[in-house]
Amino acid sequence: MSQIRWSEACERNRAPILAVLQRHFADRRRVLEIGSGTGQHAEYFAGALPHLQWQASDHPDHLPGIAARLQAAGLPNTPTPWPLQAVLSPAPGLGPLPAVPLAFDAVFSANTLHIMSWAHVQALFAGLPAVMADDAVLAVYGPFNHHGAFSSDSNRQFDAWLKARDPASGIRDAEAVDALAAGVGLVLLEDVAMPANNRLRVWRRGR
Repeated sequence: MSQIRWSEACERNRAPILAVLQRHFADRRRVLEIGSGTGQHAEYFAGALPHLQWQASDHPDHLPGIAARLQAAGLPNTPTPWPLQAVLSPAPGLGPLPAVPLAFDAVFSANTLHIMSWAHVQALFAGLPAVMADDAVLAVYGPFNHHGAFSSDSNRQFDAWLKARDPASGIRDAEAVDALAAGVGLVLLEDVAMPANNRLRVWRRGR
């Protein structure tokens, strides 16, 4: 049985996300995707942005499916996906870090912050300096609250569903995430409205 997984949401949101990435990743060369999931975004964005090397990563359990999808696509700019995730020990950060150059000038993550616990969100941002170049761009897609308020009834219902499944998960406040970003030297460049009450928030390091 194929290990390739499918997400309808990835198919729906990929074109609006790409429109933003085409602007912010135009002068980038190496992208680290954190939480590649099904690998659909990696396949689509790497195909649409052939000047980029798109490094997929995720929990080890998801890597066979991602690797199978990328191998079937036959793209020259998608190296073997890495096992990488937010970890709390021995110190909060990203791990395990491979023994290769890690100065990525772009990092992308979609639909991850609301799935993990807040402690793991903090660990993800704490780990970014270890993988980012000095002028790196970070783009994060997903739902966000503002000052504790939901942006729509559908997001309120989604948050309740998330918490019923895992009380540690939930839609994050944009201001709290911005504070984590600022703590590692990232400045917000753009906050773009996306379909289905999502946002694509873009930061840059060193500005």
